Amino acid sequence: MGGNRVGTTTQYDPRNLHLPEQELMRSGHLACPGCGAVIGMRIALKALGDNTVAVLPACCWGVLNGPYPFSSLKVPVLNVPFATAAISGSGVRAALELQGRDDVNVLVWAGDGGTFDIGLQSLSGAAERNDRLIYVCYDNEAYMNTGIQRSSATPPGAWTTTTPAGSPKSEPKKNMVEIMAAHRIPFTASASIAYPEDFFRKMQKAKAANGTSFIHLWVSCPTGYKAEERNSVKLARLAVETGMFPLYEVENGIRYTINHRPAFTNLEEYLNLQGRFRHLDEQQIEKMRRNIEREWTVLQAKVETSLMLEAAK
Repeated sequence: MGGNRVGTTTQYDPRNLHLPEQELMRSGHLACPGCGAVIGMRIALKALGDNTVAVLPACCWGVLNGPYPFSSLKVPVLNVPFATAAISGSGVRAALELQGRDDVNVLVWAGDGGTFDIGLQSLSGAAERNDRLIYVCYDNEAYMNTGIQRSSATPPGAWTTTTPAGSPKSEPKKNMVEIMAAHRIPFTASASIAYPEDFFRKMQKAKAANGTSFIHLWVSCPTGYKAEERNSVKLARLAVETGMFPLYEVENGIRYTINHRPAFTNLEEYLNLQGRFRHLDEQQIEKMRRNIEREWTVLQAKVETSLMLEAAK
């Protein structure tokens, strides 16, 4: 699983993948073909092990796990209302502490709608209290479960059923990693299903944290993206390699580490694989390129600032 820290970058070799053989997911889930959220859950449970309770709010996973009394997960599952993912996780943690059970992982697994939008107040409260939760937002960039409606995680320029091609989303994607880092929680990170070892390591780091951990996981949704199922992981990889989705982590809201330096590949290769971006013209694509450059400049500045703060200790 190893990697080595090089300056501000932790490098991982995808050709040297080491994940446990234990499977905590059963076959027979109800996900669409190519669903990135299923890949993400499979890796997450490999990292956490079977001594885990999963809290699922209303989201794709609330459906694809299977109808009661069936479940595709080999760990206890608690289904909760849309807005209550984090506070329900806090309740599970409090109940476990009353029983003297501090060895159980509480995994809150929510989509972007239940995290960026509807569940943000609950999440912020849990983070402010530093409740010992592992909160993973699997972000497929829209309300995919209810009909591909726009969320604040939807990137600018994207088609959804509520932002049609004639008037696509113009607002920027909300930066949840920075919002959570501002709470000064022990561990905040971004991750991608296309880089499983990096995600696995971050889940283990979240497991060891003494307090709230938040991981923003990019997952593909071929159905919502109007993309081919076979390109699911490829899209996740291109989101990173084009620079659109940086892989980095923040410790205690201050110490920034970039985990992967992208190749900054041609953005159009990523866009052309998805029908949701088919309407974009060259001017709009160039605007997206400039935004990627700006965001990387900002991120690098934060890394350099955190190094200066460390040196001043």
